[in-house]
Amino acid sequence: MRIRTFLIALLAAPAFAFAQQGPTDPQIAAIVVTANQVDIDAGKLAQGKTRNKDVKAFAHQMITDHTAVNKQAGALVKKLGVKPESNPTSESLKKGGDESMASLKKLKGKDFDKAYVDHEVDYHQQVLDAIDKTLIPSAKNPELKGLIEKVRPAIAAHLDHAKHLQMQMGK
Repeated sequence: MRIRTFLIALLAAPAFAFAQQGPTDPQIAAIVVTANQVDIDAGKLAQGKTRNKDVKAFAHQMITDHTAVNKQAGALVKKLGVKPESNPTSESLKKGGDESMASLKKLKGKDFDKAYVDHEVDYHQQVLDAIDKTLIPSAKNPELKGLIEKVRPAIAAHLDHAKHLQMQMGK
């Protein structure tokens, strides 16, 4: 599946792009905000396209939870006086999100639901990997690191929920 392959390559990018020294805190802030926005946008699309009540409820949760994280991240960077800094990873995330949205917009019904849920499983797994392997180890500011650590369990719960939906749909 094109979305799956793209997401794996895209979200593995933080580990490769910053292998030498890791991303800076302003770059991490941009990655966090962008990654959340990608999932908010996908959730909004799903809310409008799906007729499956479970998929609709999951999409609503993604919008709510990821919007809350972005609000927390925005408040933290303002408090710290840090301006999120665009970087190759955040730009790739944005581009990948746009491409995923374009692919998802072409689908309808059960095909859309399956592709959206598959996307969510892959996306959340890759985000967890990026959190564990790149973002937490690279964050220098304790409050920024703390925010990422605080939201990690929610990302893991999203992954579990998406996997459950995937199984219900007969992956």
